[in-house]
Amino acid sequence: MATTNDIKNGAVLNLDGQLWSVIEFQHVKPGKGGAFVRTKLRNARSQKVVDKTFNAGTKIEFATVDRRDYQFLYNDGTDFVFMDNDTYEQLPIPADIVGDASKYLLENGTATISMHEGEALQVELPASVVLEITYTEPGLQGDRSSAGTKSATVETGAEVQVPLFVEQGTRIKVDTRDGSYLGRVN
Repeated sequence: MATTNDIKNGAVLNLDGQLWSVIEFQHVKPGKGGAFVRTKLRNARSQKVVDKTFNAGTKIEFATVDRRDYQFLYNDGTDFVFMDNDTYEQLPIPADIVGDASKYLLENGTATISMHEGEALQVELPASVVLEITYTEPGLQGDRSSAGTKSATVETGAEVQVPLFVEQGTRIKVDTRDGSYLGRVN
């Protein structure tokens, strides 16, 4: 058992038999009354997000979570299949657990998978990935980076807002957390 003082972002708590991942936390010491910890938690199975407040020093139970790097192999329609880089064992993960990460998953790309007692909890991608634009409207002569944006489809099928001067076939860097354009890649 640990206390609320040990809470960190990304930690997984076992509350009432359910696993909750800490999205963010804040220790609060008001001028009057006792200190407390305000948290935002995501349910590991249903992905539901809730706010929960703990009194400072309250005993809580942390779940043991194993985070390992896996290589994405393919999508078979219902599951995304990953391979453990050490044992070469294949691991099918349902689409609802992969979630929005599927928009930026490239074959042979790496992802970090959090496991608890053999069950996949979540799939985390690197902060950015390099993708090729498969379709976008052509830009006009004189378009500059500050003039605005247009929609572009990347090789994974995701839609990304890019500057007007970016053309089809260009390789770009995309932020996997919010899907924003970070720049061109040579």
